[in-house]
Amino acid sequence: MGEDGRARRVLRNVLEVDRQPAAVAALRRVRRLLPGDAGFGDPLSVSGRDSAAVVARVADRLFDEQPRATREVGLGALQVWQSALAGVARRRGEPMRTVLFTDLVGFSSWALQAGDDDTLALLRRVASALEPPVGAHGGQVVKRLGDGLMAVFPGPQAAFQAVQDGQQRLAGVERAGYRPALKAGLHTGRPRAIGSDYLGVDVNVAARLAERAAAGELLVSDTALAGLDPERVDVRRKRTLPWARAKGVPEDLTVYVATPRAQPTEL
Repeated sequence: MGEDGRARRVLRNVLEVDRQPAAVAALRRVRRLLPGDAGFGDPLSVSGRDSAAVVARVADRLFDEQPRATREVGLGALQVWQSALAGVARRRGEPMRTVLFTDLVGFSSWALQAGDDDTLALLRRVASALEPPVGAHGGQVVKRLGDGLMAVFPGPQAAFQAVQDGQQRLAGVERAGYRPALKAGLHTGRPRAIGSDYLGVDVNVAARLAERAAAGELLVSDTALAGLDPERVDVRRKRTLPWARAKGVPEDLTVYVATPRAQPTEL
């Protein structure tokens, strides 16, 4: 057998091993022992902006849908790489994040009657009113949720100002007889970053606060309250919230309604 024949045989053997389910399964078990996210490689985990996620997205296009041992080896290396990047961020003292959720009161009922064209036109105007203030105050829109959004901020005061600016910009919006009224929830904690998304109890708390808010109301948790400027924000305790029915919310959570403080008029 010539050199070409031996090379083809070696390549064929490598490809056969590469596709063997036992080899793939063994490497997946090894990945569970490595630092970082053993599930790294799925669409959620590689949706982030860090270098490991970007490389994983590019590399994934080189493989077909069939499980391969070489793919697991590559993802294992990227998994460790991403874990190292996260470790550097933690050592640098990654700050707590403030999570914001917003929603529109009565939107779903109106949309059923209004039809697709009016609904889409309204959502575009709402996005134009709410999203620029998020970026202007140092926040990041994590995802859009139909008539609402989820965003993260470096601190609660920035998130509070973004909501206030958004509400002012939203005041002039009207479509087919509907004037959107915003309700929102703020909570500060350490949500877990997965790709470009965030998960965990802290995310659940902010979402439940937005759900329980009334029209025009911004509810904040006690941890978010601690980061608000008392010279610019008035707060009062929200007394009637059925937290027992709100899954994912600590029972001892204290909730407040936050509003802008009236500034003294200069003479």
